Amino acid sequence: MALKDYLFTSESVSEGHPDKVCDRISDTIVDLFLEADPYARVAVETLATTNFVVLAGEVRGPDHLNHETFKQKAREAIKAIGYEQHGFHWKDAEIVSHVHSQSSDIAQGVDALGNKDEGAGDQGIMFGYACDETPELMPAPIQYSHRILKALAEARHAGNRLLGPDSKSQVTLRYVDGKPVGATSVVVSTQHAANADQGEIRELVRQHVLATLPEGWMCPEDEFYVNPTGRFVIGGPDGDCGLTGRKIIVDTYGGAAPHGGGAFSGKDPTKVDRSAAYATRYLAKNVVAAGLAEKCLIQVSYAIGVSKPLSLYVNTFGTGQVDEGKLAKVLPELMNLSPRGIREHLGLNKPIYARTAAYGHFGRTPDADGGFSWEKTDLVAALKSEFGA
Repeated sequence: MALKDYLFTSESVSEGHPDKVCDRISDTIVDLFLEADPYARVAVETLATTNFVVLAGEVRGPDHLNHETFKQKAREAIKAIGYEQHGFHWKDAEIVSHVHSQSSDIAQGVDALGNKDEGAGDQGIMFGYACDETPELMPAPIQYSHRILKALAEARHAGNRLLGPDSKSQVTLRYVDGKPVGATSVVVSTQHAANADQGEIRELVRQHVLATLPEGWMCPEDEFYVNPTGRFVIGGPDGDCGLTGRKIIVDTYGGAAPHGGGAFSGKDPTKVDRSAAYATRYLAKNVVAAGLAEKCLIQVSYAIGVSKPLSLYVNTFGTGQVDEGKLAKVLPELMNLSPRGIREHLGLNKPIYARTAAYGHFGRTPDADGGFSWEKTDLVAALKSEFGA
């Protein structure tokens, strides 16, 4: 029997967190290539530490995109985040690039040749999830964790000089009869100016937490933790080494659903780690938006070089209004789940990825230029028609 009354916690990290700095740089390189060639191949990793950034990975695209271009784009990304600190500065940081051409062995498995359709860029499993806990059809703990940090970042970009780029949040919610009813604790650690008063920081954070959580959901005062170490001046890559792809649970569902293990950032959409995770979120969200279930989890699996998915699994956790077996048959009819089919259905061959690098890849508003297209609910009518809903 499913547990109905419990506590559940999720965390988020800001755009200035060292790992997210790396995600932002890697996705900026992806956008650089896709803007020049929508069918470019990119798999770029970033490492960042005290005033030092390393780029590595494999690419295939226009020859005019070179190491100097990559390093310039990395500086622009760091500047956009807001790092102008002694230990990490967009202008002064040393940046080295070891990016090289894509392996021909991988390319021949992925490329469409003759009668062979484009294959998956790797083997693996990917999950998508949706639930009715928030209007965005996301688990509430991760969604509120993201919103708190995004609000702090907006205040910082608007000119609040007390706040630094690096921050983390953690929200614990109480569930009663399977539904979230309020916060039992909130933790926010935010980088700040050296002369900032901790009491002032606490009240500033409180404003954004209260504005984010539903009315009456604020945790008890003794469970509201702001900078619990007492000081957070040294932050970002100067305080902790960052790497691309280390925040995959932050990027997805905050632990409320499984993760296949593959990171998103730095990868072009032929990589099913990214594109199939977007596709399964899209399908799961449409199932819930159509009223066919309160929760929906979808898994797909692929083999490298093979276009068709090897499996499709659907679980509605006993909340479904329709047969899960039929759902598993209908969904691939509404969306071609081959790598090419996903890219074309969601319009993924566009420079739309740097914006995904912080505050979650899911639960976002679709953009007019095609960004976050996997958050659309344009299959609702077709699903309702299929099931007579």
